[in-house]
Amino acid sequence: MVCRKMIEKRAVTVVGGGSFGTVLADLAARRGHSVRWWMRCAQQASAIRETGINSRYLPQRPVSDGVTPTTDLEWAVRGSDLVFMAVPSQSFRGVASRLGAYVGAAMVVSTAKGIEANGFHLMSDILAGELPGSRTGVLSGPNLAREVMDGHMTATVVASEHSEVCRSVQEVLRSHSFHVYSSTDYRGVELGGALKNIYAIAVGLASALELGDNTRSALVTRSLSEMTRFAVTLGADPVTFLGLAGVGDLIVTCGSRLSRNFRVGYALGEGKNLEQIGQELGQVAEGLDTLVLVRNKALQLGVSMPIVEGLYAVVVGGGSVRNVADVMAIWEQKADTELSLPTGGECLVPRQSIQEV
Repeated sequence: MVCRKMIEKRAVTVVGGGSFGTVLADLAARRGHSVRWWMRCAQQASAIRETGINSRYLPQRPVSDGVTPTTDLEWAVRGSDLVFMAVPSQSFRGVASRLGAYVGAAMVVSTAKGIEANGFHLMSDILAGELPGSRTGVLSGPNLAREVMDGHMTATVVASEHSEVCRSVQEVLRSHSFHVYSSTDYRGVELGGALKNIYAIAVGLASALELGDNTRSALVTRSLSEMTRFAVTLGADPVTFLGLAGVGDLIVTCGSRLSRNFRVGYALGEGKNLEQIGQELGQVAEGLDTLVLVRNKALQLGVSMPIVEGLYAVVVGGGSVRNVADVMAIWEQKADTELSLPTGGECLVPRQSIQEV
């Protein structure tokens, strides 16, 4: 275990007042770092300063001392060593564009698990465009916020082309219950975090329909093949999907009632419409937007994604919820696993390096 006296104290900024922003602020503060936490809502920031609790997203879970909530983005970011962008993908570019004037030499890491509609941009693409020259990375994995705050053993992956970004995130966040692994395949890590939300909706729907454990197991494993096939087409390393950002995140998102996307699917299976579901959920479920974007991109690229197509028919086309089960019945019966994808007769080999410090 690393002695606290040996830890280099850093100025950390968390941008975003949601559940995972709360987790990041708490983890960094527990390590003894100074944390400035930006959020849009002045009332929310004031309440957290008074009570130490983000009651909207993680009630009854106090945030550690050393966290200062604020609505002043310039104050939050200027002079920071490490900035975590924990805002939804829909508002990511707008916030990122404001950082340019303040971010300086800070490293910037995205935790958003979504895709921008205009141009099919990942969050790393947005950071590259809005913050040219900055050292950036992405963070993703099976990280249900409530369980992290409760101290359950959790692991995640930080991915970047810059080794210093990975080392810094590991130093700032790791603890006895929160393990941080590193990867160079930032596109694979990022796509894994976005794509699994789609399949969590499908599994939630299947669970509500009581299709059985065999069906759910088949659905999860075929989902892994489908999302890997799509991501590799976009330049990801297939081996990434055997790790935390792939199968790890897929398992927890498809199997937990704490998952917003699973709950959306379950509610669809119960016959509720999207308006009802949105009112009951009260939070963003990025899988719905991602579903439309990925379905259209798959058609453009010629990638076979029968689960996505079936779910799209239900969510967007207004088809019967049983349609997902029908699609499963006509899956193409090809090879069981698809890590050795066609590449001119050669098998793909791992390119990434994964390690824990």
